[in-house]
Amino acid sequence: TPGSSPRNLLDMDTFSKSDPVVVLFMQVSGSSEWKEFGRTEVIDNTLNPDFVRKFVLDYYFEEKQNLRFDVPPGSHSAFFGVQDFLGQAFVALGEVIGSQRGRLERPLTGVPGKRCGTILLLAEELSNCRDIVTMQLCANKLDKKDFFGKSDPFLVFYRSNEDGTFTICHKTEVVKNTLNPVWQPFTIPVRALCNGDYDRTVKIDVYDWDRDGSHDFIGEFATSYRELSRAQSQFTVYEVLNPRKKCKKKKYVNSGTVTLLSFSVESEFTFVDYIRGGTQLNFTVAIDFTASNGLPSQPTSLHYASPYQLSAYALALKAVGEIIQDYDSDKLFPAYGFGAKVPPDGKISHQFPLNNNVENPSCAGIEGVLESYLQSLRTVQLYGPTNFAPVINQVAGTAAQVTDGSQYHVLLIITDGVISDMLQTKEAIVTASSLPMSIIIVGVGPAEFEAMEELDGDEVRLSSRGRYAERDIVQFVPFRDYVDDSGNQVLSMARLAKDVLAEIPEQLLSYMKTRDIKPRRADPE
Repeated sequence: TPGSSPRNLLDMDTFSKSDPVVVLFMQVSGSSEWKEFGRTEVIDNTLNPDFVRKFVLDYYFEEKQNLRFDVPPGSHSAFFGVQDFLGQAFVALGEVIGSQRGRLERPLTGVPGKRCGTILLLAEELSNCRDIVTMQLCANKLDKKDFFGKSDPFLVFYRSNEDGTFTICHKTEVVKNTLNPVWQPFTIPVRALCNGDYDRTVKIDVYDWDRDGSHDFIGEFATSYRELSRAQSQFTVYEVLNPRKKCKKKKYVNSGTVTLLSFSVESEFTFVDYIRGGTQLNFTVAIDFTASNGLPSQPTSLHYASPYQLSAYALALKAVGEIIQDYDSDKLFPAYGFGAKVPPDGKISHQFPLNNNVENPSCAGIEGVLESYLQSLRTVQLYGPTNFAPVINQVAGTAAQVTDGSQYHVLLIITDGVISDMLQTKEAIVTASSLPMSIIIVGVGPAEFEAMEELDGDEVRLSSRGRYAERDIVQFVPFRDYVDDSGNQVLSMARLAKDVLAEIPEQLLSYMKTRDIKPRRADPE
């Protein structure tokens, strides 16, 4: 929810202060078109307005969400002339979220020759009921349903919907041959249990399990999240009732009881919680300089950059880098090449710095990485083989130095082909999976990339010499799947970034969770 507060605005009214308003425009993804999203209230007669009205936006880490804030003078009409304009600011939503404490101050520009003041943007995440509940239940004296033995009871939980219907949201395990079962504790998001409405009915059915699937209904009871939560201080006992038995039998009391033994609530942290708490994303690039890419001077080469069009390598680098850089405060990115003979002695290297500075391989901004990449193409000799392990181990070594959750590393490898050191690469990834890092692999060119799919680990968890990866940290995509038919490079880049970056927030969270690292509290205002 970005809020805004311009400061020291230009004074456009001759006899009083200006009456400003802020109009928010959002850029349509993959195009240059801007659409108005909303506007704040008008505040009369001030050059330092604090606006109350907030803008509620859907935030996607994997997309470049460009925003434009225009500050017309607020003269109460919907249209304003250029001469009345107080300034504007351009910013990506990721920049506001990635800035310290979610506060970003930007100069207003757009009135030639004049200082227009500044705009202060504040972003906070709307808490959408992120709590997770752990509870345990047991039952007593349930009805006997099986002819030869006791019952095999299990519970089914349903949340009620707005229209009065019920949706199943959890099933316990079956406890065999008992009328007094104790079920294992289980965990469920509050969202799933009651959609965030603490007083909404939660219905629980008790069944006797049958092998053929025709489970026998024992009875039911109803409660709510609020009622369940009282069990934090006391046991809660529910009567299990079977409506049909109740109608038939005058002396019917119940079909047993269910007791809530324990109930605890934990907050689930989000990616934004960690970013706001100061976690930095460190971006490293590794580019394939093997001979199979073709001579960079030839138009058929994957490294060929025409005056009109970036190469596939440069496009992939820009697409991913321009989003990640919003979360990295120093904007310095180590960049390496692999698979080339490097001057002065022509040795083959699998992790040479693109800026030719072994002591400090960092480049300033994505533009700096692109510059060094183009410079390297002119000075090294493309060769081989295609080895990934050295650069993965290099980044893993850096990631291993700070494991407290304040730093998280993202390595982007752009390659044209088949890996030569598959065994070493698998070993390197399995080792890296316990560190605060993720690996993105973008395959360019027409090669078959089956080996990459194995590294991706989405279907089968990656293993090496009997060791399994602790987390899935690799995301692979072939660049050709994202090339826009009409030749719109901006659209191709947006599509690519969306897919390769979509898993990063979850991968970061899985690292924090396995290490029990909580986000640092952002300093109070």
